[in-house]
Amino acid sequence: MDFLSKINTQNIPKHVAVIMDGNGRWAKKQGKSRIFGHKNGVKAVKETIVAAGNAGVKALTLYAFSTENWKRPETEIKTLMTLLVTSLKNEAKDLIKNNIKLQVIGNQNHLPEIVRKGLNKVIEQTKNNTVLTLTIALSYGSREEIVNAFKNIAKKVVNNDLSVEEINENIINNHLYTFTLPDVDLMIRTSGEKRISNFLLWQIAYAELHFTDVLWPDFTKNDFYNAIIEYQTIERRFGKTSDQIKLPNEI
Repeated sequence: MDFLSKINTQNIPKHVAVIMDGNGRWAKKQGKSRIFGHKNGVKAVKETIVAAGNAGVKALTLYAFSTENWKRPETEIKTLMTLLVTSLKNEAKDLIKNNIKLQVIGNQNHLPEIVRKGLNKVIEQTKNNTVLTLTIALSYGSREEIVNAFKNIAKKVVNNDLSVEEINENIINNHLYTFTLPDVDLMIRTSGEKRISNFLLWQIAYAELHFTDVLWPDFTKNDFYNAIIEYQTIERRFGKTSDQIKLPNEI
């Protein structure tokens, strides 16, 4: 079935965020280690990037590694970092070819040097690309992001570069990691869990949430398209009434 053709091209979410969950459970079902699941999750990442580009999404943010994930076993962390470096090397040409811009959000100070160098190389190579902005949330935690934003705002107030009265939503937005991105329109979480898990808490204020039971390694382009199709059935009111949305000039 051609799911892509069912999408209304006039109502595409500008920014889609994905919590990629279920690698461990997928592997366990097959009697394998969690590492086996992570390796097989790479295919789903590729499928999702391609699907986002095909659908006309302008910004795609993938939750790859949280600040809390540093608590996981050292062997699992090492494997994840190795996978990241390998994937960057393998996919860099395709990102350039498909006009996809890569950027990373999160506390990169904790990342191994080889990972930082690999990321920075691809970020530099793709910085002028315009079709899709692919953001990898790596060593990322939304609460940490917000705390850092307020610390930086407070420093400006202390230095008289900003007054308390000037602080508003735009000022806060401009001090977040995602200051170059629009707010999230659609957030997808795989594996059946219904949690946000400290991901883009400020940015998803009015996002539509799509939870699917599909485990991440099994997530396909059609699953992504289905999430957009469901998104397009929702009336997004942003605090207004249905009548205000349907008849804006008569209310």
